[in-house]
Amino acid sequence: QVQLVQSGGGLVQAGGSLRLSCAASGRSFGAYGMGWFREAPGKEREFVAAISDSGASTIYEDSVKGRFTISRENAKNTVYLQMNSLKPEDTAVYYCATSRRLNRPPTRDSDEYGAWGQGTQVTVSS
Repeated sequence: QVQLVQSGGGLVQAGGSLRLSCAASGRSFGAYGMGWFREAPGKEREFVAAISDSGASTIYEDSVKGRFTISRENAKNTVYLQMNSLKPEDTAVYYCATSRRLNRPPTRDSDEYGAWGQGTQVTVSS
């Protein structure tokens, strides 16, 4: 059974940067796509970014394109979310997730993800 443990996050001023990490255990990490989602107070969980099993393909939510970068190190069973030029509207709890199925392209559909990290708070002050 796969387990995802997140680290990183915290409080940063607008314009600053943070990096989130998500370490996986329990199955073959390199065979599954990964995604990042976020949930702001009073809002539904929304897609942020996703990456294919090999790392060759990525997709992003429009509001983070050019500012956030998703990447992965399969040798370390870890996926990252580098967040630059942060804005107050990026404030949310961020979750990593792993795809339910092998060798699928990256997707923004949360139903395609079968396991989730514990969440980590990101707060951007203005």
